[in-house]
Amino acid sequence: MTSKEIRELSPAEITTKLRETREALLQLKLRKQTGQVEKTHELRTMRKDIARLETIANQKKKAPVAA
Repeated sequence: MTSKEIRELSPAEITTKLRETREALLQLKLRKQTGQVEKTHELRTMRKDIARLETIANQKKKAPVAA
């Protein structure tokens, strides 16, 4: 997901997407341990997506207070 796509989501949707991405990352890590993952770059991509989601969620929380 791009930052632009994430910014268009509501805070509730961001939370849901964050939970789903974390679960997918966990499953991918478990599959990697058993040697079933061919595209190991997906791990890094998911971690970056999680960071983007958390960053934008925090920005949306703080935005109304600063205004």
